[in-house]
Amino acid sequence: MAQNNSGTDTSKAPKLPKTSPAEGARIAHAVAVISGKGGVGKSFTSSYLAVALARKGYKVGILDADITGPSIPYAFHVCGPTYGENGLINPVLSKTGIQIMSSNLLLDNPEDPIVWRGAMISTLIEQFYAEVKWDVDYLIIDLAPGTGDISLTVFQKIKLSSAVLVTSPQSLVSMVVEKSAKMAEMLSVPLLSLVENMAYVKCPDCGKKIEIYGHTDTEIGRRHGIPVFDQIPFDASIASAMDTGSIEDLEVPYLDATVHAIIQQSIEQDNN
Repeated sequence: MAQNNSGTDTSKAPKLPKTSPAEGARIAHAVAVISGKGGVGKSFTSSYLAVALARKGYKVGILDADITGPSIPYAFHVCGPTYGENGLINPVLSKTGIQIMSSNLLLDNPEDPIVWRGAMISTLIEQFYAEVKWDVDYLIIDLAPGTGDISLTVFQKIKLSSAVLVTSPQSLVSMVVEKSAKMAEMLSVPLLSLVENMAYVKCPDCGKKIEIYGHTDTEIGRRHGIPVFDQIPFDASIASAMDTGSIEDLEVPYLDATVHAIIQQSIEQDNN
């Protein structure tokens, strides 16, 4: 039984054949945004990574893999229903040209729930990858929380360049998030960045950083060989941008290191 230096079993899960993009579609690099816990800011991280990469001149798409709890269309103020042609689904374009596909874009009424079992959800995620007319340098995949069907489908069936792991400082969250890190290792998905959301709040009078939830377990990054660490503070502008669908108007520096790492890794992969 193989173990890493923390004593964790790193036995690899069986490899399955990867799903390919549709003929005529292009996905150069796919990056998953993951966390074992809900409510830690995966959707903001996914959305802003896409915005930041698009500002650097890349073609970017977001696959909203949280089928029963989609939030990406809301963050970008886009709506469906989308349509298809020649057997492919067209992604919806945001105002800056980011390509978006989400279960909510298939509904006439975005408030309607999707009440499906896991097998149907997994099939839809594969279709979102393989039957959408993507033309992107980077496809950001916003996963649902946990290590169940959705994460397993994405990790096993989609060729991922890397994954970004999102956490927050609470010990309980760190414990649950580490499950996702171990799952990524089991399925040979390289973890590129650890993003700590809700890391601190800055005093408006003196500028002092106040760590409301205490220190995060940054040892997660060391234990799993994650090379990049970014922090996102409590920032009212983030909540406002997500709530008003104006994420593309937001400019913050909090994910700069992660964006740089994604670009550098893709350059290295393209050169190999």
